[in-house]
Amino acid sequence: MFTWNETVQNMINWIEAHLTDNPSLMEMSGQIGYSPYYCSSHFHEITGMTFKSYVAGRRLAMAALEIRDTDARILDVAVKYGFSSQEALTRAFMNAFGCTPAAYRKNPVPIALSNLKVVFLPEHYHYNKGGSTMSQTLSTEAHVRVEHIPAHSYIGIWDIDAADYGSFWNRHDCDNICGIIDSMSHVSHPIVTCHTAGWFYENGKKGYFYGFGVPEDYQGVIPEGFQLRKLPASDYLVFFHPPFDFLKDNGEVMGKVETLAWNYDPKANGYEWNEDTCNDYQRHYPEVIGYEVLRPVRRIKN
Repeated sequence: MFTWNETVQNMINWIEAHLTDNPSLMEMSGQIGYSPYYCSSHFHEITGMTFKSYVAGRRLAMAALEIRDTDARILDVAVKYGFSSQEALTRAFMNAFGCTPAAYRKNPVPIALSNLKVVFLPEHYHYNKGGSTMSQTLSTEAHVRVEHIPAHSYIGIWDIDAADYGSFWNRHDCDNICGIIDSMSHVSHPIVTCHTAGWFYENGKKGYFYGFGVPEDYQGVIPEGFQLRKLPASDYLVFFHPPFDFLKDNGEVMGKVETLAWNYDPKANGYEWNEDTCNDYQRHYPEVIGYEVLRPVRRIKN
């Protein structure tokens, strides 16, 4: 059932490494070891996109970020990412985002960038490999530390009927939302970064949110469908596991961290929960920081 997911992920990774090299279906098929027909048909079946449209979307997204973040000439950016001319890039930009590259550089409004696809997930790995094979990177226990997060604002989508990451994305368009968030990375908070998600509480009910933090005094654009909320400074208990192998260990790691987080008594550290005024945060970067659940706390007054 999932035998092609790993192969298509390899195709995606190859495309990403060759975005500035005019990647072709013929060249990719030679690297992957299947005919162009098989590569093309299975790529479309699993990603929902043709090879050509996926490459075009990713090259346009990378061009947009380079236009936003550098002083490179727009013509040079166009040529780098395979457009025949600056006019060709401008037409593609207008069709996709409704503005010219020059206008976007002057005023980088939220736009839905084409994201790097991820189609090979832990459930596919265990199916393909024939069962769970726990990695040597997996610790026996999750850990806890204290972290202070200053006052900040957060721009996100708040869904009181979503319980977690999975149920949230069953109700929302992942590609569109994540593409918009990526286009706002230049204004994100240094601690509450892009794609820092979490849980919030309303009338005793727990919901899930997804988005990105911004400075407390942020006065910029709020993307359509998103909402800005201001959050006070707070200490947080951070329940964490260090970097791990996402495909092999994700389920075990998340289970260990969340079991500790949701059953922990903060009084052992001289704290009480502060979830009436602050959110719980979730950081999930397996290869970089690992997995973290942050719950806000305040000192118990004597």
